[in-house]
Amino acid sequence: MSETDNGRVWPALQKDDAELKRELFTLLTFRVSGNPYSSDGSFAKSLEYLPPGLRAMAATHWLDISLTLDSITRHFGNFGEPGLVAATEAGLIELGLDELATCFREAKELVMPLMSLRTEADDDFYEFLERKGALERAEELDKRDWGLDSPNSRNKSLIYGSWIRYARLHPENVFDA
Repeated sequence: MSETDNGRVWPALQKDDAELKRELFTLLTFRVSGNPYSSDGSFAKSLEYLPPGLRAMAATHWLDISLTLDSITRHFGNFGEPGLVAATEAGLIELGLDELATCFREAKELVMPLMSLRTEADDDFYEFLERKGALERAEELDKRDWGLDSPNSRNKSLIYGSWIRYARLHPENVFDA
């Protein structure tokens, strides 16, 4: 049986990786509420009461969605609320994704100051970046981020893979209420 140093048994750790991932999603579904797209900070505020590992997972989930559908720079157009951005960066570090955290920080420093200049007329994000002289740097960051996934990791997520690793190493930071 998997145990922590203090002898506590963690039943979730008896599961294979796919089952553990489902368990983590279920746990997040029950423990996290709010709208991550909101700009009022309420979603990030709701994460503050979670154990550190679960908080990291809740915050990085939305980045994984962005990386799957778009890019690291485009992420800030949907999930640019400062509290969630800070929680996501801290979550990447907590999960041991230091290279991705660095890339995220650089994308944040490029894109976040520009977001306040964006209007409804700026419906194409990349045209907007080009007009602001930031497209070339954004493309560099996006390519760098896409290169962080292993070529052997088709259909696997760098972020979700880190969740599994983290939960097995630090169950007390995930499953404790």
